[in-house]
Amino acid sequence: MNLPHLIKMANQIGTFFSTMPDRVQAEKDLATHIKRFWEPRMRRALLAHVEQEGGSELSEIVLTAVKKHGAELQVVGQ
Repeated sequence: MNLPHLIKMANQIGTFFSTMPDRVQAEKDLATHIKRFWEPRMRRALLAHVEQEGGSELSEIVLTAVKKHGAELQVVGQ
């Protein structure tokens, strides 16, 4: 998995959702977007990056969304 590319994609998604006026809803929608459109190995890599390296290089909204909604991003049964 190309972690720098995942970080870049996550931050681009974060830029979009950061324009929403309701920050809490934006974080939830960001996590939902990642769950819906990222394949399991991509989500696993992002979660591992946050857990092992503190999410360095992730934008603040992405890092917060992943920390708050990480349980929803978990890959079950694989």
